[in-house]
Amino acid sequence: MSESIVRRSSPPDSASNPVTPPLQPSAVYSSTDPDELDAQYEGRLHGYTYAREGHPNADSLAETLSWLEGAEHPGVVTSSGMAAIGAVLLRLLERGSHVVGGDQLYGRSHHMLTVDLPRLGFEATLADPTDVIAVEAAIRPNTAAILVETVSNPTLRVADLDGLAAVAERHDLQLIVDNTFTTPRMFRPFAHGADVVIHSVTKLLAGHSDLTLGFVAGREKAITDAIRETVVTWGLTPSPFDCWLAERGLHTFELRYDRAEGTATALADALADCESVEAVFYPGRDDHPDRARAAALFGDRTGTIVSIRLAGGREAANAFVRAASPVRFAPTLGDVSTMLSHPASSSHRRLSEDQRTTSGITEGFLRISVGIEDPDFLIPHLVAAAETSTA
Repeated sequence: MSESIVRRSSPPDSASNPVTPPLQPSAVYSSTDPDELDAQYEGRLHGYTYAREGHPNADSLAETLSWLEGAEHPGVVTSSGMAAIGAVLLRLLERGSHVVGGDQLYGRSHHMLTVDLPRLGFEATLADPTDVIAVEAAIRPNTAAILVETVSNPTLRVADLDGLAAVAERHDLQLIVDNTFTTPRMFRPFAHGADVVIHSVTKLLAGHSDLTLGFVAGREKAITDAIRETVVTWGLTPSPFDCWLAERGLHTFELRYDRAEGTATALADALADCESVEAVFYPGRDDHPDRARAAALFGDRTGTIVSIRLAGGREAANAFVRAASPVRFAPTLGDVSTMLSHPASSSHRRLSEDQRTTSGITEGFLRISVGIEDPDFLIPHLVAAAETSTA
């Protein structure tokens, strides 16, 4: 009689448990019979069925992220930060709904609000998230939600979240907060009235530029469950491997964040003394336009991102980036290595020149995501690059 080993193996029994969370890449899970499968789908029995509907690595990561954010119910991990934003809007908006978005957002978020949502029959208005009066003036009878970033990408303006929460409550709207730049280490939006919190886990939380993930959690379980259903239906589920990598990255998150924040503070001050640097944007500096609000919301936290505007436009930006080697020039942030990016040619390239100019994103604007390098190496290197940009 012939025999086959195909799909007959099971995990070996062990009285001890693995120290690191195991990677479980299975796309599907077997059940004993249809009754057991029904019990799982109906919530009477916990179990996994098909990876698009959930898997152990996603749930393990979601539990950790929810704890970090102070969410009362487990959130949902998605295949990217934009998948998280998309799932939230697809679920919370009804036909003809209107959303008010911050007028300074990540470029793809801006594109989603101004191009994709109108194409699908929704409406969107952009308003200054630092100006509660302007946001409230943008609200319409069909407005369903307000979407803002805690600290805007890449101009680092600080949203008036306490004021926006009051506006959202007054008008019975969902306040959606993208907390990617600040992370729970710096700020917890739920404690300030947010209804939904979003992250691009790809960035600071995971920290190694080796995965693409997002995360979303709602204040109310019913909202989170509804968003989870949208994630499953639209196929926005993450891969187990990316979730496994992210959970590993989270083990060093606090250490990485604190190291980078300290260096960013010193770097911002050093670059402010460079003649070629027209302006430094950093919430920890007294010359930041939202310094008082940043102190009120974040305490002594100041962030790991520094943005600068160089005199000389694109030519100066090119010179700075070339001189800054081996600091990498790449359209990302939150890596263990410091990264330079040029929003006009990457994250915000889909905006018109007038839109970028209005937002303050000139051709000489650079975003610096500070990593964990020795500050005594990094800071002189970037100061020298700034000096080179005027040569």
